[in-house]
Amino acid sequence: MDFRSSEQALGPRSEDVLPETTTAAVKVVIVGGFGVGKTTLVGAVSEIRPLTTEETMTQAGVGVDDTHGVERKTSTTVAMDFGRISINEELVLYLFGTPGQQRFWFLWRGLFEGALGAVVLVDTRRLEVSFDVIGRLEEWRVPFVVAVNSFPDAPPYPIEEIRGALDLPASVPIVECDARLRGSSRDVLMALMRYLQSLAVSSAAIEAS
Repeated sequence: MDFRSSEQALGPRSEDVLPETTTAAVKVVIVGGFGVGKTTLVGAVSEIRPLTTEETMTQAGVGVDDTHGVERKTSTTVAMDFGRISINEELVLYLFGTPGQQRFWFLWRGLFEGALGAVVLVDTRRLEVSFDVIGRLEEWRVPFVVAVNSFPDAPPYPIEEIRGALDLPASVPIVECDARLRGSSRDVLMALMRYLQSLAVSSAAIEAS
């Protein structure tokens, strides 16, 4: 047996190894209601093969999970999704996608531990599924941006109308995206990074005054 080739086969793939220039890694959580596209976004933007915990939906979820508006959905995340993206040569984001069903929300606190911020993915056809999600983030004081996922049959609304419906202050960024597209999903993460930077600058200015 060729032990050297065997060890190489068991080792990490070259694309999974962090660049030598990496100096900082940040944890970001992707949250949202059931079926808003969290797994899709992580899979689209991740530069490594994403880890998913999707399982086939069964009759056991009938009457428990709210599938209104996503009746054609056949699988669901039961623990988390995980991916990674390099923002530049030095900064890497680790992405953790949360399960959307309320019966799995007990996992959220562990996923949020150590997270710098969050992306709330919303579907304008079912904005109400995002109310409790945003409420939890505000309760835990986790900074977040809202990304409006563009579904083909979703009616378009002005950003400020969406802001009013979600009862969000003007300071919270709202961006439009297509979670299926890598570039669009990356723009959402960049919006979060800019928002977090602005919060850090504001905090530093207050402390210095």
